[in-house]
Amino acid sequence: MPRRCRLSRRDVHPGSPADDLRSRSRGANVSNNTIITEVDEVGIATITLNRPEQRNAINFEMDRAFHDAMWSFDADDDVRAIVVTGAGKAFCSGFDISAGGEAFGRATHEAHDQQLGVDSDSVAERAAFWNMRTPVIAAINGAAVGAGLTLPLLFDIRIAAEDAKLAFIFPRRGILPEANSTWLLPRLVGLSRALELLLTGKTISGTEAARIGLVSRAVPRDQVLDEALELARDIAVNCAPTPVAITKKLVHEGLGETDRLAAMQRETRLTWWIGEQADAVEGVVAFFERRQPKWSGSKHVGIPEDLR
Repeated sequence: MPRRCRLSRRDVHPGSPADDLRSRSRGANVSNNTIITEVDEVGIATITLNRPEQRNAINFEMDRAFHDAMWSFDADDDVRAIVVTGAGKAFCSGFDISAGGEAFGRATHEAHDQQLGVDSDSVAERAAFWNMRTPVIAAINGAAVGAGLTLPLLFDIRIAAEDAKLAFIFPRRGILPEANSTWLLPRLVGLSRALELLLTGKTISGTEAARIGLVSRAVPRDQVLDEALELARDIAVNCAPTPVAITKKLVHEGLGETDRLAAMQRETRLTWWIGEQADAVEGVVAFFERRQPKWSGSKHVGIPEDLR
């Protein structure tokens, strides 16, 4: 059975072992329940955004708890994949704008940076989930609007409900798209489609999002989480942790690489290096013996300097 814990910002610390994290959270006097986490027997961590009455709008408490949980799970070698979903009918309605017209004003900005211990530079590093060694999958079970849509753009794979309402709503609220969306969205869906979505803030369905490549697939709402967990399980059970981590690294680095030859050279060096690792032997032997492989590698294995 999965282990469930409700985490407040006091209960999770970046880089701490997840086993210690879970044991502390089970016995902790939790002051908020903005996220729920679970880890199953094969190492799939699930993070559920848990403010359903507010359509999982992101407040400072959720922001801190979510990022802390993400980096803690990435630090845990036993966690092989992370799935993020929302409680209730929505995935995430974006930042909490209950403050009204001052929701994005100077006072909110200062409070955000002070409470989260960030500035405009370090906040980007904190959200750089592409630097994680763990695959991250979004199970977009309902509406994803504004920051609720740019957040899963920072993940590796997205699965959406067919009828989910998705929108980069920013210009309709008088603000700018954020969270690296202006950099990534054109690379996902092409320049013209990206500009149409970003300049109009219009709403599209999960089905349309799958058609244009914004998400990997769209499925009936009640199947979204199961589909994401099945995909995560496939990675966790059937794929060795080291090549999964390095493949993720190479793909994301490649988005910013302008020298195609250099990218292939790096890939080739790493291919031969990983072929010398124990899991490369195990994967081939398990295939010929028609059995499940027993992986022994780590997603955090160090890459030799001369191969980077």
